[in-house]
Amino acid sequence: MATFLYKLGWLAFRRRHFVALIWVALLTLAGIGAAGAPAAGNSSFSVPGTEAQKAFDLLEQRFPGMSADGATARVVFKAPSGEKMTDKDNKATVEKTVKELADGSEVSSVADPYTGKAVSKDGTIAYASVKYKVSGMELEDSSRDALNQAAEDARDAGLTVEIGGDALSATPETGSSEVIGIAVAAVVLVITFGSLLAAGLPLLTALIGVGIGVATITALASALDLGSTTSILAMMIGLAVGIDYALFIVSRYRAELAEGREREDAAGRAVGTAGSAVVFAGLTVVIALVGLSVVNIPMLTKMGVAAAGTVAVAVLIALTMIPALLGYAGRRIKPAGEKSKLLGGRRKAEQPHKAGRPNLGTRWASFVVRRPVAVLLLGIVGLGAAAVPATFLELGLPDDGSQPTSTTQRRAYDLLSEGFGPGFNGPLMVVVDARDSDHPKAAFTEVGDRIKGLGNVVTVTPPAPNEAGDTATITVIPDSKPSSTGTEDLVHAIRDTGADITRSTDATVLVTGSTAMNIDVSQKLNDALLPYLTLVVGLAFLLLIVVFRSVLVPLKAALGFLLSVLAALGAVVAVFQWGWLSGLMGVEETGPVMSMMPIFMVGVVFGLAMDYEVFLVTRMREAYVHGEKPNQAVVTGFRHGARVVTAAAVIMMAVFAGFIGSSESMVKMIGFGLAVAVFFDAFIVRMAIVPAVLALLGRRAWWLPRWLDRVLPNVDVEGEGLRALDDDRPRDEDRELVRA
Repeated sequence: MATFLYKLGWLAFRRRHFVALIWVALLTLAGIGAAGAPAAGNSSFSVPGTEAQKAFDLLEQRFPGMSADGATARVVFKAPSGEKMTDKDNKATVEKTVKELADGSEVSSVADPYTGKAVSKDGTIAYASVKYKVSGMELEDSSRDALNQAAEDARDAGLTVEIGGDALSATPETGSSEVIGIAVAAVVLVITFGSLLAAGLPLLTALIGVGIGVATITALASALDLGSTTSILAMMIGLAVGIDYALFIVSRYRAELAEGREREDAAGRAVGTAGSAVVFAGLTVVIALVGLSVVNIPMLTKMGVAAAGTVAVAVLIALTMIPALLGYAGRRIKPAGEKSKLLGGRRKAEQPHKAGRPNLGTRWASFVVRRPVAVLLLGIVGLGAAAVPATFLELGLPDDGSQPTSTTQRRAYDLLSEGFGPGFNGPLMVVVDARDSDHPKAAFTEVGDRIKGLGNVVTVTPPAPNEAGDTATITVIPDSKPSSTGTEDLVHAIRDTGADITRSTDATVLVTGSTAMNIDVSQKLNDALLPYLTLVVGLAFLLLIVVFRSVLVPLKAALGFLLSVLAALGAVVAVFQWGWLSGLMGVEETGPVMSMMPIFMVGVVFGLAMDYEVFLVTRMREAYVHGEKPNQAVVTGFRHGARVVTAAAVIMMAVFAGFIGSSESMVKMIGFGLAVAVFFDAFIVRMAIVPAVLALLGRRAWWLPRWLDRVLPNVDVEGEGLRALDDDRPRDEDRELVRA
């Protein structure tokens, strides 16, 4: 592989005009497609195989005009102090608003508070339910505008009016902190390279790669039902890996120049060596992201595949466009150790073996190999302490109660809780399928009566059958809030009761609604976590065996990843569930961690963790293969790679942390979790635990059974095959003799 990538880098350097033209053309085509495509909304949410989804599908069949998955809105009214909603003027205002809401072309129905008994017992709060024909992501902006305008007109009449429900779902905003993250990355690159031009190359190529990826996602959003969150997550991961991959190749190029190589040869060798690590690091990320399809939640699968596509583009750009741009830059890119005039003059590059004082990476690695046990224990204990909060992890999906208090959705949620009880925000819909029952009406009645006898139930509405009389819906209002364990227990109790009813009446009882769907999704994600972890870690383990030609090094990499991801989950629980540092992170409301957070973090963090493992340990493997002793190979790997890996980790943390400013709670939580995970994995696991373990293992770290060594393909990540190129090329002194 090293030889093939060398030729690819050398060719891209020589044919830079052609390579640049191809990538500019791809970016232009993607941009044109995105500009002409309809705007993306929130992706439709379906979870095949769950009871809640089966009930939704049944409602679509038996209640064809019901629009079971249509958007909903609750317009909540509160009377001024000392007044009631039943007062003449307030009642007239509400009725006018209901009439105004019913005029919308996408509105299916509007329930009047006074005829639908939607006025609180004390008379101060009422609500009108609006049902739409289409889902929240398909809702036209004009319908949302009409909803907001109707509420504003009622406010002008003196009422407090707030709107809840999914009809107001909007595209999340990332805020200015995303730009700050990129700015931090730029500063780190300038410090690392000592050159503005060299620092600009990774940023430029990362932005081009992300531009192509996000524009393609935008162009396909409508056709493939890709939500706005998909493009944000693809941007987050694409920016981070795009900058890192380019950083490693540019850094290796400058190191090759410092060895006295010609620029074409240096570009080829940079791609042949560092590029090999980029390919395998990218493969681990792609495996982890595409593996999310194992969960069988379409939204999560689309997010993973879209982000994986962006990572693949980042790898291709790093392998081709970086050497092309290095060709354009020419002598303006200085060898390692030499700064540009603007940043400190033309200090002559030092050969690594002639350097005076060892660099920080060398000194740190030397310390670790002398004190491996102490460093290992300290790292494990520290990560273990950070992981303790993860044992208190509570999972759920966000609802309006998790929104910031500044939003109308949250204020509507609080008003409904005040007027009708906390469970009113999470009603359960019980669907009774009595098509196979001899006495459907009796079955409907029995279901309602049995549910009334359960605990934690405030209201059970009479059964509402369809026209055929073979299916009915019953609304159940719990006494607890939607995200509580009490509501979850009630859902399970109704389902257990339904199983008994099925045996006695042949009627099938299903529980659905947004609250029941959230519970089912959480359970599905929990059940899928272990198979997903086994698949992803297993495939990546096999891949790393091929890369390192070792069994213990990949095993150590996987165990280190588990430590870092558990510690990162502990930090997420501490901030988003317990509220530690919540003000600093902009978390206005604490609550359960999103159900998909653990499995998404496992996938993404594993891929990113393997990035640093590949980049750092391949340097050690390269030194070991070329004859150095195991401990010396560890030090050599740090001498060449620690500075760049540190810069890459800081850049990735800055990019992820930039998304903490997002208005979308899911994006905010993922941005924080990934930033913390990169910190734990790069600076504690890869920089401390990994060298300590390798120092303790010695030569055994690179042990591979002979039979396996014969079976595995030789991918030559260390660039051993490039040594033949040295024998075929005249050395500098040979050139001087020829000239003489």
